[in-house]
Amino acid sequence: MTTPEDKLYLALSTIPAGKVISYGYLAELAGLPGRARWVGKTLSSLPDDTQLPWHRVVNASRRISFPADSEGYKTQRQRLESEGIEFSAAGTISKSNWIKPL
Repeated sequence: MTTPEDKLYLALSTIPAGKVISYGYLAELAGLPGRARWVGKTLSSLPDDTQLPWHRVVNASRRISFPADSEGYKTQRQRLESEGIEFSAAGTISKSNWIKPL
């Protein structure tokens, strides 16, 4: 039997480098609509050595959800920038990097 976590991890593994997705849209792709908060909570409990591209998931405002001065923010931003993601001066990610709903 496929668990909700399995569905989430499979959907997450399909997000290509250089693109980002919102928590809510990732939930939809995983067949779990309306579970954006659950997605965030589940991703926050991934092990440190995970190979899943958790850093490609941002909030619907096209921003990193961690506080700007946190290690999580710095790690996520560094990983995104290494994949070619650019941030505006206000900290938002370009719409061209966004995976849009179908």
